[in-house]
Amino acid sequence: MTELLRIEDLHVEVEGKEILKGINLKINEGEIHALMGPNGVGKTSLGYVIAGHPKYKVTKGNLFFKEKNILELRPDERAKLGLFLAFQHPVEIQGVSLNHFLYTINKKISNKGLNFLEFRRSLLERANLIGITQEFLNRQLNVGFSGGEKKRAEVLQLLTVNPKLAVLDEVDSGTDIDSLKTLTAAITEVNKNGTGILLVTHYDRILQYLKPHYIHVLIDGRIEKTGSSELARELESKGYNWLKQEVYAQ
Repeated sequence: MTELLRIEDLHVEVEGKEILKGINLKINEGEIHALMGPNGVGKTSLGYVIAGHPKYKVTKGNLFFKEKNILELRPDERAKLGLFLAFQHPVEIQGVSLNHFLYTINKKISNKGLNFLEFRRSLLERANLIGITQEFLNRQLNVGFSGGEKKRAEVLQLLTVNPKLAVLDEVDSGTDIDSLKTLTAAITEVNKNGTGILLVTHYDRILQYLKPHYIHVLIDGRIEKTGSSELARELESKGYNWLKQEVYAQ
C-alpha cells in the first residue's frame, strides 16, 4: 500500500508554547483516519502544521508527504503536491463568488484546466451531488453562509481538487443528519479514488457514515491511543476523562 503521509516525532510550538509534543502518524493511500480528543489538545493545530501555516514553528521531527520532507515548503507548494485542508472555520471572501473561486483552483491545479463552460458543466454535476444550486455558486465565498453551507462549500472544493490527502477539520459541525449523510457520501466517493483522509472530529456521529480504518485520540499534544471504530463508541460512552485518567496513571 502506497504511503502518503508520515509524521515522525513532531514537536510544534506557537509563541514559545509547545502544543504538539511528539506526534507519530502514518496514512496510506485510500485510508481514513479519525483524530479525536477534547478541546485544546492540538487537533486543529496538527492540520495547520500539515498544510504549512506559518504561525506554527516545528522545533523537532519530520513531516513527509509522498516520501518528500515538506517542512520547508510553502502552503501553496504543498497544495500543488496534493494536500488539501478543509477549515474548521472557513474565512469569508468578499467580492469573490464560490463559482469563480473554484474555477481559479481548476486553472491552478493543471496550469490550464477546463475552459469556463466545460468547467461550469462539470461543477454543476458535482454541486448537485451535495445539494448546491447554481444560485448558491454565485454567492460570495462564505459570506453569510450558515455553518452547514460552509461545510458544503468545503466539500465541493474537495470534489473539485480531488487531492491525494485531505485533512477535514470538523466537517460535521453545523450540519443536520440529512446534510451529514450527503457530505459523507461525497467524501466516501473521493476516498474510493485513493484519497487519504484525516478527519478531525469530536463525536462518533460522523463515524457512523464515514467508516475510519483507524481512530487516534490526542491528549495534551500526543496521540495516546489508537484503535478501531470500537474506540469511538467507548469514548462516546465513557468520555475523554476516562482516557485522561488512564494516561496520567501510567
